[in-house]
Order: sequence, then C-alpha cells, then structure tokens
Amino acid sequence: MNKTKEYDFTIIVPIYNEEDNMTTLEQQLSAYVAKASLKTCVLLINDGSTDDSLTRIKQLCQRQPHFYYISSNANHGLSTAMKAGIDETESKYLGYIDADLQTRPDDFEKLLQFAPTTPLVTGIRANRKDSGFKKLQSRIANGFRRKMTGDTATDTGCPLKVMWTSVAQKIPFFDGMHRFLPALFALEQAPFKEVPVSHYPRVAGVSKYHLWNRLAGPLKDCFAYRWMKHRYINYHIDEASL
Repeated sequence: MNKTKEYDFTIIVPIYNEEDNMTTLEQQLSAYVAKASLKTCVLLINDGSTDDSLTRIKQLCQRQPHFYYISSNANHGLSTAMKAGIDETESKYLGYIDADLQTRPDDFEKLLQFAPTTPLVTGIRANRKDSGFKKLQSRIANGFRRKMTGDTATDTGCPLKVMWTSVAQKIPFFDGMHRFLPALFALEQAPFKEVPVSHYPRVAGVSKYHLWNRLAGPLKDCFAYRWMKHRYINYHIDEASL
C-alpha cells in the first residue's frame, strides 16, 4: 500500500545535487511535520543526483518515520520530478517546496487554511531575497506569461504551493509546467489563490537556473500552453445508467 494514503497532506520535495542542504532540510521539515495542523508526510524525489544526495536521502528516511523517497537514476528536470511526486501521492492534499529552502515549511500553514475551498494555493515571495537581475528576469517572464495565458498569477515561480491531489493528477504536464500551474488548473476550472510568504537567500548548494531556463524557456512554453488550451478536453457527465 502507498504509505502517503495514511496522511492528509504530503509534501513533495524534488532534489537534484543538494547534499549541502540535506541537514537543514531534515531539521526544518521534521520540525514542521511534528506540529503541522494536518497529518503530514514528506516525499523526497531524487532526480538523478550525481553527488551524495541519494545516500543522504536514504539515511534521512531511516531516521524520520514520516519521510519517504522515490529515486530516478537520470536527471529529468524539475517538472518531471514534480509529476513523479504528484503521481505517487494519495493523500487529499499535496504541497510543494524546493530543497534550497528559500521558502520555509512553516508557511504551509498560511496556505493550508485556504485549501479546503481552493484547489491551488500558491505563495507570493514577500521581500524577495534575489539579485536585481534575477528579479528583472522573473518580471519579464511573468508579464509575458500572463498576457499569453490569461491567468492573473503574480509569482508562479514561488516554490511553495498546496494543491488538491485529485486535481493535480488531472492536469496535463509538460517540461516547464511548474511555471504554469495556475493556468493549468484553470483548464480544469479550478480556482487558485495567492498568499504572501517569507523568502530567504540560498545559503548552500548551487542554483540550477540561468538566463535560458528562467527567461527564454518559459517564453517558448507559453506558445505550447496556448496551443494546448484550445485543444484541451474537459467534460462532465450529468446523467448515466451504468
């Protein structure tokens, strides 16, 4: 039996070469799980790490009773790691947080208070602790995305989210989809809400993002979303005699 079914809330954490962050990640996530408002577990997703991350993940899961992991030998990217975690989750709600801990698990409580009525609740990074150049790239990409997709999200890159598992497992996934969650949830007529959360500078490890995958890649993905939006199948059965 999938052990996440025993919980109300599963936090998925994609990990790629984050060995330097694993100690802090364990400390913060285990502290949150112990006091969370819902019965919570953590699903660590090793995305083909080439450092000691997988060994550290296995050791962590042996120490912590509410921590589990899945692992791939190849690096597939963040969107694929997220999809793998979503596909393996059987709790009612699922959360997403980055392993770099630029957002903190305690802020899940700010999002969870809206989860009973809102299929997607995302953070907005307040007082964002990034360079001016990185913020500029995000503003350009977010502005273009909103124009192309019609969603009203202001910070799709915030690495703190809570979703209804049942809806998350229905939405179409593609490489880069993690930037389009509000727009993708809209295809299922599922509303979203943004909530301010704290943001912190990265203190260990190396960012996996650069100009191409933060700016040029998302702009290209907007065209893929527009093509898919006009061809997306969404229906409801109103009567049946099965």
